[in-house]
Amino acid sequence: MNRKRTLFAAAVSALVLTGCAGQSGGTTSTAPSTASPAPSAPASAAPQTSAAARTLLSAYGLTGKDAVQIIDHLDRLGGAERPADLKASVRPGELALSGGGQEVVLPLPADRFYLSVAPYTDRTHECFHHSLTTCAGELAGKDMQVTITDAASGEVLVDETRTTFANGFTGFWLPRGIDGTVTVAYGGRTGQAEISTGQDAPTCLTTLRLA
Repeated sequence: MNRKRTLFAAAVSALVLTGCAGQSGGTTSTAPSTASPAPSAPASAAPQTSAAARTLLSAYGLTGKDAVQIIDHLDRLGGAERPADLKASVRPGELALSGGGQEVVLPLPADRFYLSVAPYTDRTHECFHHSLTTCAGELAGKDMQVTITDAASGEVLVDETRTTFANGFTGFWLPRGIDGTVTVAYGGRTGQAEISTGQDAPTCLTTLRLA
C-alpha cells in the first residue's frame, strides 16, 4: 500500500511540474520556442470524495467545486491573489492539484478541452500544460477580439471580445479532438496560431504574437 501511495504521489507531482514555473513577466522574445472560460462552460464530474481530496480542496477554499469550476476560479487570479503553495496543472483530460502535502487529480469533461491563451507583443514564455497558479502572460486586463475556427469543418467556434484575466491569459472550452486556428486582434495588431485539442495537445498557448 505504501509503495502504491508513493508511486501515485510521484506521478501527480510530475504532472504538476510540466506547466509554467514561477513566471512573472515572461522572457523577452520575438520568436518564442514552440514547445475567461467560454460563456457556457461544461459540467464535469464531481470532485473526488477521498479524505485527501477533501482536505486539499478545503484548505484552498475549493470545497464543492468541480474541475471546471476550479479552473475558472484559479485562472482568473493574479499576483497576490494566487495561493502561493498550490500547484494546479491543466492536462488534456484532467486537473492535477498539489499542495499542503496532498495530491488530487480531478477529471475534465470527456468531450471538452480547456485551452488557455496568452497573446503577446514583446514578452512570452514556454508552456505546455497550463499552470493556473504560476503562468503569467504579458497582456493582462486587455480587451481582444478572438476568433477560433475548426480547420476541418470551417465552423467558427468562438467569435467574441475577451478581456484577458489578471494573469494575462483567457481560457476557452473547445470540442475535444479537433484542429483549428486562433486569431486575435488587439490595439491595431493581429496574430494567429494553429491549435489542436487532442489527447496529447498542449493546454497552454503562449506563442501567439501580435504584430
